[in-house]
Amino acid sequence: MLDNFPRGTICIEDLEIGMTRHLRKEIDDEDIQLFAQVSTDCNPVHLDEEYAQDTIFGGRIAHGMLTASLISAVIGEQLPGHGTIYLKQSLTFMAPVRPGDMVEARVTVREIDYAKRRVTLDCACTVGDTVVLKGDALVLAPSKKFD
Repeated sequence: MLDNFPRGTICIEDLEIGMTRHLRKEIDDEDIQLFAQVSTDCNPVHLDEEYAQDTIFGGRIAHGMLTASLISAVIGEQLPGHGTIYLKQSLTFMAPVRPGDMVEARVTVREIDYAKRRVTLDCACTVGDTVVLKGDALVLAPSKKFD
């Protein structure tokens, strides 16, 4: 299930400090299987419940980068949106995401360099009240001048 703002583009000229967008997605077994296939990361902590029971997590967890990809979706589809180019991303993984968890990915504009079209974004993913991932991103935002 996705709970998402409309997709599109917010050009650099229309961005403001504090603007925020988010999406919500339930991470299910199929997401984890598909991410393992695409990424070739088949670590059994993601795919094998019996193996994962004996880890510090006590059960299967989603790939951290699967969770992080939800931030990419917000940036690429909503804020700034279509035409945005990633320049840098930092991430800190705070807690695991488990199959069946509803993850909210939220992106907020922290700084804008209008002259260089660069935008610094605060990024976070939560499951309920638990922050599972946080970080920031630097992106090149689309501009009305290049339409």
